[in-house]
Amino acid sequence: MTVTIPLVLVFGALVFMAWRYLGLRWWHALITMLFGFLLAATTLAPDIRAALRAALSWITSH
Repeated sequence: MTVTIPLVLVFGALVFMAWRYLGLRWWHALITMLFGFLLAATTLAPDIRAALRAALSWITSH
């Protein structure tokens, strides 16, 4: 699955809003980013990609 720039911008905007309005601390975002980076290197990565692809296709079809 290729992550496009618009999807990255949407998630970036969500993180910014959480930081600005929900009190997300910089170290929360750092830990979450590192967790996602390490999770992408596990054997669960293909299943996560498939679930994300299915969710995105469901969202775009409705």
